[in-house]
Amino acid sequence: MSMIGLLGLLVAFAGCAISILCLGVAHLLHKRRSFERAETLAWGGRVATVLGAVALTVCCAVLVWCFFTGDNTIQYVLDNRSTSTAPEAWLYKLAGLWAGRQGSLLFWAWLIAVFNTVLVFATRKNARPLDNGALCISQLVLTAFVAVLLFSEDNMPFIVTDPRYFADGQLSAAASVRSMNALLEHWAMAIHPPTLFIGYAGLTIPFAYAVAALIVNDDSPLWVNRSTGYLMFSWLLLGIGIGLGAVWAYVVLGWGGYWGWDPVENASLLPWLVGVALIHSFTVYRQRGAFKRWSVFCACLTFCFVVLGTFITRSGLVQSVHAFEGDPVSLVMFGALIVLSLLAGVVGLLVRRKSFGAVDAADDDIESMVSKEAAYYVNNLIMVVFAVLLAYMTVSSALPSWLPFGGQSLSAGTYNAIARPLGIAYLAVLAVCPLLGWRRTDKQAFLRAARVPALCALVLFIVLMVYFATYLLPSYDAMIAMGGATAEGLLEQGAPAYYNGITVVGFAVASLLIFNALFMAVRSLKHATGATLRRRLSLFGGSVAHGAMGIILVGLIGSSMYVTEITGYLPYDEETGGTTESFTIQDFELVYKDNAIDELGNGNVRYSLTFDVYRDGQFVGEVNPAVQLVATTQQQKLEASVIGFPLEDLFVVYRGVNDEGDFSMDVRVNPLISLVWVGFGLLMVGCLIPLFAKRATKREDADPADAPVRALAADEQPEAASQRSGVVEAVVAEEVALVEDAEGDAAANAADTKAGE
Repeated sequence: MSMIGLLGLLVAFAGCAISILCLGVAHLLHKRRSFERAETLAWGGRVATVLGAVALTVCCAVLVWCFFTGDNTIQYVLDNRSTSTAPEAWLYKLAGLWAGRQGSLLFWAWLIAVFNTVLVFATRKNARPLDNGALCISQLVLTAFVAVLLFSEDNMPFIVTDPRYFADGQLSAAASVRSMNALLEHWAMAIHPPTLFIGYAGLTIPFAYAVAALIVNDDSPLWVNRSTGYLMFSWLLLGIGIGLGAVWAYVVLGWGGYWGWDPVENASLLPWLVGVALIHSFTVYRQRGAFKRWSVFCACLTFCFVVLGTFITRSGLVQSVHAFEGDPVSLVMFGALIVLSLLAGVVGLLVRRKSFGAVDAADDDIESMVSKEAAYYVNNLIMVVFAVLLAYMTVSSALPSWLPFGGQSLSAGTYNAIARPLGIAYLAVLAVCPLLGWRRTDKQAFLRAARVPALCALVLFIVLMVYFATYLLPSYDAMIAMGGATAEGLLEQGAPAYYNGITVVGFAVASLLIFNALFMAVRSLKHATGATLRRRLSLFGGSVAHGAMGIILVGLIGSSMYVTEITGYLPYDEETGGTTESFTIQDFELVYKDNAIDELGNGNVRYSLTFDVYRDGQFVGEVNPAVQLVATTQQQKLEASVIGFPLEDLFVVYRGVNDEGDFSMDVRVNPLISLVWVGFGLLMVGCLIPLFAKRATKREDADPADAPVRALAADEQPEAASQRSGVVEAVVAEEVALVEDAEGDAAANAADTKAGE
């Protein structure tokens, strides 16, 4: 099996090299107007692309076969096999493919090859030099990944298992300690990496099209239309992956939170943030022919941050519980890829600075700061600045000490101090933007459009402030009064007046965002007819997604800023088999009931406690926190027990016993955390609603000012339309309909109201 995998890598590398050569020569021949020969070579490059994808599929299939059949003749399979006996053990066997350094890199390369194959078939009927150029660039990226797999021993997934791990055809005792990390054996963690990798791989395509557009000097909306589907689909999957990682961190790691600003966590967030700026830049590019440089730059920067995530994970320069051991080949290869991807965008824009300007020079100018242009610009600026700052802080521990934060590992409080005000500022722009007009915003129209949502938002804000004054603020004061490391950590994030002031502003922004989105959703379906229903559903889905961001903001404020935590030991009396006291936190009381020691089928031992939980004297449920001891590695795996209430979670962790036999407990109350999960779910629903809706070819009530741009793109529409089908088309519809329709719809309705009066 090892030889089959190695041959697959060799064929994949050869396919990449041939495709790059054919596509590159085809481009040169096309410039010399030798069209027939260029088309023949381009066809050869496309065939080689598909051949490489097939070869990588075989490589992945080899590893999956070995995991499911228990064939441990490949070292990677031995090191990442799952010994779980749970019902979902099959999922953990499959997850072995991406659980380790070598397999995850192979899986990522295979996904890039799949996206390239989709690109081949999507443009097969009318491939242009732009498409061939994008395919060539993406194949160059794939070649770098395959080269790391093939020419780096540390990254080779098909190394034969050392004979010392076998005895008489069976695994030896030394081999029994080599298996998948027990913390990874959870459904969320099994799904989390592949969704991230799909997002990472898909973001290669917009980058490839951006560079190709610079090379062929095509500033028309064609490259944007071609790549928008891949961008939206990948951004959606990347967001799902980040959310699943948060779920895993909350229920498995046992620290009571879901985001700790770990370097690898940050690495997944970076391209998602710049992707937001790229999505909005694409919208303005299509609609008004502006933000061309923004679009190219953000496409390159997004891909740069994708590679930076790989660099952080695999270079060894930054320490993380999620990172792999570093190797010099990954350090050089991915470091070079980061530099080259940035240079491609910067140098290309300098060379093509005249071509990649707005159709109308005034479109790139901001006449008024109270306009959609200004809102889009601020949106991009906040996302890019935050992403760059976050990237710098993430790698700061590997930087020289003479640089700011150089050589320092920054605390979560430092990240929070920056992320909170920037995040609230961004959502404030998101809340107001639909009410603004192009160029300038009519004051009276704005006030009429904002009046009803603002009044409704005021009611919600008052409700949130009552909850803040009666629950959140007393919880904060109680934690400060307790002193200790927790209180110090809270005070490090700002004085109480500032800390609580951020909450007040955040609640105000969230209230406005929720009701603006709600009214947009109502407007989207208000006059829907059979001819416009699908487009209106796309608009409705986008409104749901924006409203979900407001709900998430409320949840983030409560569950990350006002957590009550008590740690301590619960004395245990062996003679009576009970505890001498109960465990109390806020108005909850945990009364010890029982303990158990269970030996699992794979040799692991599970130590669990059972508590009855009372709230204000009323029984509300039972918790069963546990510690699982992994037999092969002696690793401890915490199993938190959670009771969810509408407004808070009771989070209970059992960490073992001390020398006296007392139970070590860590109990938290996480307020409003349910809103994080509800908001995340609504965000996904909002993105999935357009799966059942196709965007109309022409916009209703189109802005006359957009006529020059539509005329410029008219010749490109048939090709663009052929690329947006199925899932990709549906996902694109959400953002396009949301920004182009909803934002204009709100202002148009306000104008209609004024005219009627």
